[in-house]
Amino acid sequence: MAHINVRYIVDDVDTTIAFYTQHLDFIVKMHPAPSFAILQRGGLNLLVDAKNGPGGATQAMPDGRKPEPGGWNRIQIKVDDLDGFVETLRKAGLRFRNEIVTGFGGKQILLEDPAGNPIELFETPSK
Repeated sequence: MAHINVRYIVDDVDTTIAFYTQHLDFIVKMHPAPSFAILQRGGLNLLVDAKNGPGGATQAMPDGRKPEPGGWNRIQIKVDDLDGFVETLRKAGLRFRNEIVTGFGGKQILLEDPAGNPIELFETPSK
């Protein structure tokens, strides 16, 4: 399986590692520096960079803007029982941007990681 790489800018790499490994079944593939790690779930590599780290991903753009956490682009994780999974995550004190919404393609909700980056949790409709 080919791996897809997605990069998130985060406030704290260790907090981010704990969040993704404890709640979303990611594993730590690499953690070569305090300001960088690669987390993996299936074919997805999630590259996390501390917003104040020395790496190239966090350097200022020519106009002075700096990459920062948050935004609306997101990874999507499919789950079998969205309602039950959300309840478990709420009990763990995790933050959501919205409530579960249902559309033609299924149900979804936006979970936030500790830096405010969104993760879409998605359940396909039952047949």
